[in-house]
Parts: sequence; C-alpha cells; structure tokens
Amino acid sequence: MADTCDTHNSLYDLIIIGAGAAGMSAAIYAGRARLKTLVLEREDVGGQIKITDEVENYPGVPKVSGKTLSQTMKQQAEGFGAAFIGSVVEGVDFSSEIKQVHTVDGSYEALAVLVATGAEPRTLGFVGEERYRGHGISYCATCDGEFFAHMNLFVIGGGLAAVEEALFLTRYARKVTLIVRGEKLRVPRRVAAKVKGHPRLELRFNTEIVEVGGDDVPRFATFYDRKADETWRYNAAPPEETFGIFVFAGYIPQSAEYAEALRLDEQAYIVTDENMRTNVDGVYAAGDVRPKKLRQLVTAVADGAIAATQAEGYVEELRLRLGLPELAEDDEVVAEEAENDPDTATVAGSSEQCPASEEPIAPGADVRSGYDDYLPPSFFDDDLVDQLTPVLERLEKELGIVAVLDNSRDLDREVHAFLSEFLGLTDKVKLTFLRAGEDPARERELGVDLVPAIVLTTAEGSPLGVQFHGVPAGHELSSFVLALYNAAGPGQTIDEATNARILALKGPLDIRVGVSLSCTFCPDVVAATQLIALRAGHDVTAEMIDVAHFSAFKNQWHIMSVPAVVINESSVTFGRKSLEELLDLIEAAGS
Repeated sequence: MADTCDTHNSLYDLIIIGAGAAGMSAAIYAGRARLKTLVLEREDVGGQIKITDEVENYPGVPKVSGKTLSQTMKQQAEGFGAAFIGSVVEGVDFSSEIKQVHTVDGSYEALAVLVATGAEPRTLGFVGEERYRGHGISYCATCDGEFFAHMNLFVIGGGLAAVEEALFLTRYARKVTLIVRGEKLRVPRRVAAKVKGHPRLELRFNTEIVEVGGDDVPRFATFYDRKADETWRYNAAPPEETFGIFVFAGYIPQSAEYAEALRLDEQAYIVTDENMRTNVDGVYAAGDVRPKKLRQLVTAVADGAIAATQAEGYVEELRLRLGLPELAEDDEVVAEEAENDPDTATVAGSSEQCPASEEPIAPGADVRSGYDDYLPPSFFDDDLVDQLTPVLERLEKELGIVAVLDNSRDLDREVHAFLSEFLGLTDKVKLTFLRAGEDPARERELGVDLVPAIVLTTAEGSPLGVQFHGVPAGHELSSFVLALYNAAGPGQTIDEATNARILALKGPLDIRVGVSLSCTFCPDVVAATQLIALRAGHDVTAEMIDVAHFSAFKNQWHIMSVPAVVINESSVTFGRKSLEELLDLIEAAGS
C-alpha cells in the first residue's frame, strides 16, 4: 500500500509494473534515456532475488546477497530519476494510446507500460500441503529457515532454486533431504559438486511427496519411489518432534490482471517477441512473467534493458504524433530534477515514495537506568536519515510513543536504543519510557500484554491501537514509519469502498502479525493491519510481534512461516495479504 504521492495526474513516459531485476534494469535504462519513469511494486524491491542468500553468478560481481543487490539496483535507478511507489495494481486499460494503470491508491497514465511482475512459487497439491502451510511447510528458505533449526528438513524440487535453497538450509537443519522427481539434478556442474558429499544433505531421486500429516504440526510424511513403485514414510521422532518441508517446484506467472488486455500462452505467461513487445503497441513484458528457456538474474536484467530501449523509441514517436514536448536532451536533467525536488523522498526498506513537507519532537521521560552498560547498535546511518527526513517532515500533528520495557533483557535495551536514536529525527513525536510492572493501570489502559511494547498514542497519551513488540528495524522500519504517517497525517489514500469496509468493522478486534525481520513480505501485512486499526478507531488494535523473541506466541500458533496473521486469538493465516484480503479475513472471522 502507498500514499498517492500527488502524482496521479502526471503523464509518465513509462510505467514499469514490478521492481524485480527486470523492472529495475528497465528503470535504469529508461531513466538514463530521460524517460519520465514510474515503478510500481506491491512490496519491497527485488522480486525473487531479494530472498536469495547469495548471488554469485552475476557477471562482474563475485558474490553478493540478493537483498544488497536489489537495493543497489534501486538506488541506481533512482539516481537516473526513476520514481518508486509501493502499491497494488488492480487493473489496466491499454485500449488507447494513453495507457492507464489502476491501483488500490488511484490511477496512473503513461505512453508506454512494461509488465515485469515475475512469478510466484507453485504449490504441488499433495495431501496436507494447505493444512500445514506456515506450520511446517514453507516456500521461502531465507524467510523461514531460522524456524527450523536442528530439525530434519525435506526440500522438494530438483532445479537450481531447490538445490541452492537446500544448501542454504543446511546452515540450520540437522539434515536436509532433497526430493527429486527426476533421475538427476537440473543444475550446473559447479552447483551439483557442492551437493555431492555434503555431510548434511541427502538426495532421493525418482521420488514424489504424497502426504504430510500429524496434529498441530507435521509428524509424518509419505513419499512415493517411482522407480521401485513403492511408498515409504518418514516419522518424526521422538513423538514431540516435528520437521519441515520446503517446496521449490517452479513458479506461476503473475499475469492475471493482464489476461484480458494481453495475449497469454497456455501456461499464462505473457507472450512477447524478442524485443519484449506484446500484442499491444506500447506495452512490453520482461522477466519471469514471459516464456523463456533460462530464468536467471542475468536474463531478467537483459529483458528489462531490451524493453526499455524499445519503449524509448516508441515514446519518442508517440510524443511527436500527439504533439507532446520532445524528451530532454541533457542526460543529467532528470536525475538532477529528482535530486532537487522537495516533493519526493523514498523510505528506506520499502518501495514507498512519498512527498516531503514539514515539522519535527519533545522527548518525554528518558529512563536510562539499567542501560548505562549497554552499547546499542546504530540503526540510522546518514543515507537512511536523508531518506526518512522528508517523510517525517510531512507529519501534520504531534504523536506520542510509550515504550513499556523490562530493562533486564537485551531486546528491551535494543528497543530503547532504537527509539532514543529515532527521537533525534523528528520533533513531532513525544517519547516516554515506562518500566514494565511499574504502573499496571497505565499498562492496562495502553492494552499492553507483551513486553517490550512500543505503543503509538495521541499527543495526550491515548492509545491509537498500534503496537510493535520487538525492534521495528530492517524491513519493518517501513511499517513503523507508515504507522506514524497514517496516524499523524496526511496518511495513505484508499478508495471509498475500502474505507467504508474499515469503518464498518465492529470491535473488539485484535490483529496480531507474527514477523521475522528477515521477511520481505511481512511489512506490507503489518502496515495494512495498522492502517485498518488507525482508520477503524475504537476497539481495533494491530500488533507486530517479532516471533524470534516471543516463543510463547510462536508456539501457541505453531508458527513456522511468516507473516502469520492471528485474528482475535481464534485463527491464524499465513502469507502476504493485500488490504482487501485482510478485510475479507476479518469480516469472515466476525461472521
């Protein structure tokens, strides 16, 4: 979700939908070609590479994390003037020369559009897959690997992604068994050599998974040996043990929103020619959303570069035909305008891009007792401060934060350090520290039952229904800043129908989102639930809980995947959800 950023009435040369490798490569080339470029992404940038632990086959870059490479690509694109906005595309209209892209936050117009939405992990449909999703079955090793420390794990798949993730999971697991349907691995020899002889990795060829069963968590799995024509069963032992299944069985192209506008093949990939052109003039597709023989970072980047250069020529011709001004001649114009424009600023750790404006803090009681011997980490470097400052200056009214802490634990000390450092960035937030158990009546008033707790309040101290349990740093910094932005104004723009659904919610309603700070999908879910709480008002609360530090919550709901959404302590749902999908869940829980 994102603020509209006052850009909806602007005509772009190129709108890129998706900020994976293909989308960001296109943004770099388009920005450098002086095209006015907008990149729309529903979550943090990077696509599939952002959840890749190590990238070591990208030319000229010996080894880098997917997250680092993603952020570097984004910064490079922004340096050439491309704008990034986080939002969800609901539909498109490619019927005229001025293309329209409709999002949950409004509509955008452009002369050309590039669809680079990538693909999502494919499920297999074996018995128990849906039941244990998030309770032992996962599709992201980087997001969920830490939950499976010292367990036996099964990785389903024989392609490059499956093998690389299996190798990554050996860091955590007691043992990893790679279940391969075929007779051999479909990977380069160099990768296969890493697998051979690995002390904690076993291979099972000609094998399929049939069923996963148990009680609240998996206790057994059944497999079928195709060559021997027999089944075999794995039982977790001793009885209280469980295990994990990671599925890497290919991907489903994210093309549903374009099915009526563009030609798709039988597997729902967007059909293009070698120049990334679709069947609609001025519309291109790149990356994993189109059919291709090799799905790798390097081919995605190439697709994006080709699409952008093709779009450049198309836009120039269309501008002449429509009588629009020609593109600027100076390579540096767009980048310099973006750098000097006070109306745009990007929040680090998210794909949100929001206008800048005004105002900043008066600290409350700074309870330092118990923290003097603690050396806190630094949470905000100069680059991050530069990115956050314009957003925080837009806050329209003062807020309060009450931090309820137990100063005997390192986590509470980290929360204290984070908030104390954050306090220096804005004068719009009054910060008060409250020692846990010191004022039980105040804790009840704030609705705190988990400590540490960061509670967002009005300037007068009334709780606003938003809490963070853990340090909202890393990816969660974006949800923390958005919570302030939505509480103090101007806030994100949502359509009237969605707003009406939020206002119609009946409390009491408590939404808790279990997260991991390494999860790239979690911040969108946290931000959406907190937006619901802030808009709905009385008796609606939304809480972020770092499950790495709250084992009782994790164990109660058998959380082995994030994000995990718990509604009114009655049900848990896993996976990223849009604002509308969360409202569907909440309404269903109340019916």
